[in-house]
Amino acid sequence: MATPASAIAAPLEVPEERRVIFASSLGTVFEWYDFYIYAILAPFFAGVFFPPGNQQAALLGAFVNYAAGFLVRPFGALVFGRVGDLIGRKYTFLVTIIVMGLSTALVGLLPTYAQVGMLAPLLLLILRLAQGLALGGEYGGAATYVAEHSPDSKRGYNTSFIQTTATLGLLLALMVVYLCRNGLGPDSFKAIGWRIPFLCSIILLIISVYIRLRLQESPVFLRMKAEGKGSKAPLTESFARWGNLKIVILALFGATAGQGVVWYTGQFYALFFLGTTLKVDWTTVYILIALSLILATPFFLVFGWLSDKIGRKWIMMLGCLLAVFTYQPIFKALTHYANPALEDFNSRTKITLTASDCHIHLFPLPTTVYSPCDKVQSQLSSRSLTYSKVEGAPGAQPVVRINEQEIVGVDEAKLKTVLAGMQYPTSAKASDVNFGMLLLLLFILVIYVTMVYGPIAAFLVELFPTRIRYTSMSLPYHIGNGWFGGMLPLTATALVAATGDIYYGLWYPIIVAAMTFVIGSLFIRETKDHKISTV
Repeated sequence: MATPASAIAAPLEVPEERRVIFASSLGTVFEWYDFYIYAILAPFFAGVFFPPGNQQAALLGAFVNYAAGFLVRPFGALVFGRVGDLIGRKYTFLVTIIVMGLSTALVGLLPTYAQVGMLAPLLLLILRLAQGLALGGEYGGAATYVAEHSPDSKRGYNTSFIQTTATLGLLLALMVVYLCRNGLGPDSFKAIGWRIPFLCSIILLIISVYIRLRLQESPVFLRMKAEGKGSKAPLTESFARWGNLKIVILALFGATAGQGVVWYTGQFYALFFLGTTLKVDWTTVYILIALSLILATPFFLVFGWLSDKIGRKWIMMLGCLLAVFTYQPIFKALTHYANPALEDFNSRTKITLTASDCHIHLFPLPTTVYSPCDKVQSQLSSRSLTYSKVEGAPGAQPVVRINEQEIVGVDEAKLKTVLAGMQYPTSAKASDVNFGMLLLLLFILVIYVTMVYGPIAAFLVELFPTRIRYTSMSLPYHIGNGWFGGMLPLTATALVAATGDIYYGLWYPIIVAAMTFVIGSLFIRETKDHKISTV
């Protein structure tokens, strides 16, 4: 006997509502852990899976694979979004977490470049693509599932728990890596210990599958099915009809693109900038990032709750606007309070590189030939030195001029000697690190993240009808986060290497956030009062 539509749509009791939120959020935390453990450990396995010869190129190669996982996320959104709109929310994001967990664990078992050559980065790329496809289907399913279990007056607050999962997944990843690095020591961790956090994914996968098997299907989806109003072609309805496609495009450029770059700047690029650029001890960096996440994470819920009261749109737009005007001063302040000696060195030292045939190798191959300029750029960039470039005569040796001293050709030994004589700081001194001010600055960066990210799940769910919601909301979210946000580490690193300015990479998130503020302010409608039960 068919279940009456009215019974299917009956509101959940509070304990059941909380169980849905907890179960959906916990599984998504684990999936974000899987996805982001790669970024944290990229500096360790960059030289393991990629050809040796150029440290900067190997790191960029690792970031290319990192970016590849983001680039395929929209395709995962299309595949799993369609399945979710046709078959159901629950089983679709159960499949995605299995794919994600297995792909992550297998990274911990991969052979190295020294063992199998170019097969190593190829296998790494395949697993990274599988991760991206899985995550492309995960977020839309979890956000839609929770939203469709929530009353209209609490949708922003309830879905903001899903929004905490990306940050909590990063926090969990940092904690696991910290314990492994601290327990094994630097040599053991670099040799084999970095594989352990990947292998831990098996444990998290088992827990996640157990939890999600106990969930029931979305009541809104079940009612739609019972009334025979589901879509037979969600991809066609979502993207081949201008009325809905226009909303998808506006959601991308007027919301998720800016949200994506603010998220990755405030959490990942800040982590990379402190550790790799400013040379702060990894323990201090992990503690700072972890504390900033712990302190700021409740504000996902605050802004989700506030969006139920005053609306989603202007909270997100304000977060983008603050990022546009404050990123440059905040990151310069990070330098001042983390490594003032480096700041002082770059301000009093004029470095000029005169060379020709300079390239940025995004994906190094065994056949890649590094020009003398490429090698010198790597030497300077890896030391976070600010320098200007002058085009040299074709075929001439590169010349580095540091104040009044010249280094002709690729001469690592002389560069070290010159820099040592000028008191270049090879790392940040613990006594110079202003822990309190750094924590405050990082906290502010994560607050921007909570402003743009806290309300966006409810906002996206409310934009689209039930029959095509999973498909329609997933695509702009994953293009915004996967393409605009996920490309940030690679793009920013390449911009810094190409210009010799450690802050130049920030122009990428600033420009994207500014674009989102303008388009979102002018063309995006408020969604707070929309009834999502509309088919």
